[in-house]
Amino acid sequence: MGGAVSAGEDNDDLIDNLKEAQYIRTEQVEQAFRAIDRGDYYLDSYRENAYKDLAWKNGNLHLSAPCIYSEVMEALRLRQGLSFLNLGSGTGYLSTMVGLILGPFGVNHGVELHKDVVEYAKERLEDFIKNSDSFDKFEFCEPKFVVGNCLEISSDSHQYDRIYCGAGVQKDHENYMKIMLKVGGILVVPIEDQLTQITRTGQSSWESKNILAVSFAPLVQQNRADGNKPDTVQLPPIHIRSLQDLSRVYIRRALHSQIEEASPATQRTPHKRKRRRCRRRRINTYVFVGNQLIPQRVESEEEERIGEEIREEDGRTRRRRRVARSSR
Repeated sequence: MGGAVSAGEDNDDLIDNLKEAQYIRTEQVEQAFRAIDRGDYYLDSYRENAYKDLAWKNGNLHLSAPCIYSEVMEALRLRQGLSFLNLGSGTGYLSTMVGLILGPFGVNHGVELHKDVVEYAKERLEDFIKNSDSFDKFEFCEPKFVVGNCLEISSDSHQYDRIYCGAGVQKDHENYMKIMLKVGGILVVPIEDQLTQITRTGQSSWESKNILAVSFAPLVQQNRADGNKPDTVQLPPIHIRSLQDLSRVYIRRALHSQIEEASPATQRTPHKRKRRRCRRRRINTYVFVGNQLIPQRVESEEEERIGEEIREEDGRTRRRRRVARSSR
């Protein structure tokens, strides 16, 4: 399923379109989507399709349509410190976005059937941590991925505050997933072509709400015809953070807070970012001078007027920064 929103030129365009179509409705979900470039989870030869609202599959690799992930993120009602289990965690795209919201004291686990996909997810995660400018702007709950069939999770595994399943679930597997949910927790799962939000309201009571009509490939079930017992999946342990880890978290938090206070005028809204992107599209030619990319003249009087407005706005921003610095 997909194609519900217009195709974008880049990740910010895609998020703008998802917001306009009301798939993204909260600020924290928007921030997570903007921080993770969807194109980074595509193979290079397919990246040109990354910002279309369509699912993508290549071999065992799979990404759902952006509108699906948007609804999932909103329906999970995430907040800092929660525990999250992703059944069919795939490329790790969704788990990484969830980790940006859970923060350093959350739990972020994923189970994926295919070993090659888990290796791919770990590579994408490592690339995000090492190379993304967004990583330093968040307190991150790093996902932990294990290989296995999510229908064979050990019966003594811990329960979670939030669970998502990325494959179609038959009715007889619904209770299996409900039991892994804590009281007050939320499970988002596709059941009978409906993306469904299930809230556990008590030890033996749940409330269900249909969110969106969807089409998912069904969960892969183990073949028991040969009489062999399927391998049991052991979920990652939940560790208590060491004093060193806690110190690192709070030092990083303090440094991040100081940086934000020192440069409040440098933070730009998504609307302003999109305006600057439009500016780049209006310019005809670029030339290299040393290691700098210098824009040449714009074509029309209208474009020149827009460029002048942006330069004036930049001047006002610089003046505000000087005033802010002098007042400290």
